[in-house]
Amino acid sequence: MLKQSDSGKNRHLAYLLLPEGEELFNLLNNHNMTITWKDYPVNGYFDELISFEGEPRSGAELLLKHLDGMTETELQERKAAADAAILGMGITFTVYSENEGSIDRAWPFDIIPRIITLREWRRIEQGLKQRVKALNLFIDDIYHDQKIVKDGVFPGDLLVDSKNFRPECVGVNPPQGIWAHVCGSDLVRDHEGTVYVLEDNLRVPSGVSYMLENRLVLKRVLPELFEDYTIVPVDDYPSQLYQCLSSLAIDKKWPNVVVLTPGIYNSAYFEHCYLAQQMGVELVEGKDLVVNDDDCVYMRTIEGLAKVDVIYRRIDDLFLDPEAFLPDSALGVPGLLRAWKKGNVALANAPGAGVADDKVVYTYVPDIIRYYLGEEAILPNVPSFRCVNPEECEYVLANLDKLVVKPANESGGYGMLIGPKASQEELDEFSKLIRNDPRNYMAQPLLLLSTAPTLIGDKVEPRHLDLRPFVLSGQQTYVTNGGLTRVALKKGSTVVNSSQGGGSKDTWIVDWEGE
Repeated sequence: MLKQSDSGKNRHLAYLLLPEGEELFNLLNNHNMTITWKDYPVNGYFDELISFEGEPRSGAELLLKHLDGMTETELQERKAAADAAILGMGITFTVYSENEGSIDRAWPFDIIPRIITLREWRRIEQGLKQRVKALNLFIDDIYHDQKIVKDGVFPGDLLVDSKNFRPECVGVNPPQGIWAHVCGSDLVRDHEGTVYVLEDNLRVPSGVSYMLENRLVLKRVLPELFEDYTIVPVDDYPSQLYQCLSSLAIDKKWPNVVVLTPGIYNSAYFEHCYLAQQMGVELVEGKDLVVNDDDCVYMRTIEGLAKVDVIYRRIDDLFLDPEAFLPDSALGVPGLLRAWKKGNVALANAPGAGVADDKVVYTYVPDIIRYYLGEEAILPNVPSFRCVNPEECEYVLANLDKLVVKPANESGGYGMLIGPKASQEELDEFSKLIRNDPRNYMAQPLLLLSTAPTLIGDKVEPRHLDLRPFVLSGQQTYVTNGGLTRVALKKGSTVVNSSQGGGSKDTWIVDWEGE
């Protein structure tokens, strides 16, 4: 609970998480006492800003000192200013409800940033580049010689039942041999401080626009925080994305790049508009494009047809081309796959890249890195159990109440079981699902995810969080300086997705002299 204490003319902001229903004066009789961050409850979790001893972590000292000097009223005013800025800037996301349909909501944002030191980040950055390089080699191999299968490192049976393996893509050679041009890998930290890769998103990863807007909002409402730190900037992402996309049109100096969106009802439509605007390219829907007899893609304009060289598509594979995939799709462009196969247009991400965006394939990534690069993974996977393996499946079934079970291809936190918090009915249901289709499930222990101080009403409380950095693969590889920190705003929850009550923070990579 945020409280102010008077000591002469000085006013101090104190932070304390109190037991439910208990007031500060019931705990403290001396109203002149200043509560320090040592009163902040770490509760056995690794906190991103506060050590287990209650001291600021490296790089967090000045931030916490500044916050400590703000009154409760001042902090609430800054929070209100951030909320107003988000509304005024139109930063929204879409959620779906059975009763109300799609609803646009203001982006939930916490004004206390998350800090990662530059020294730690450089190692994470190396690990992400290594991972994405290996995954692109894996995808290219899977659609060509499948050497990794022939050498017994990766089981070919997994491809037979893969929902994202596209037979239509076999033998295709995308520019530079790259399939996943934009990757968002979710990172988590456990109670010991170890950073793990939780999953890889290689189809149409979203969230980068919120990373950029978080920084703009925080600069607007707490500009003085930026005076004390050397914070690595993030605002070059749109130009880096444009360069990455442009590099796919090898024979064009000034290629025509477009962003292909499903339309206004998509949950990430704000991002589609934002990125198109920031890159200075056209935002198009499927109806705006046509494939002519020359197997080239054209955009309809008031001046006639304009040839398109690169498409940053934000539509899932199956809806891209009704000629090749779902015939009743109204979102895609008939003939688009044909144009791509002939090399007349570049698609990012390439169709079929989702074969590696599979939570069962994820369990093989350390082997994939070792096979293609001859290196050990810099960033470890979360220990995982493959239900497709009979012995591991039996272990999972016997320990459902202790594990997190995930379907292979769901996203957004949907379709999974958090065993320690599940009812017996839910456990029984998942037991049946796993037995009926073991290939579709994998399991992991429930990590004690790291926390960070978060403003909840008039209290600062620890909340669990993750991090989604974005990696661009083109002629060069680029990793965002930090990423989108997502926060589970519900107390005790580890589900950080905005569609399920999550929020976000600005992520600071700081060059800290105290390291």
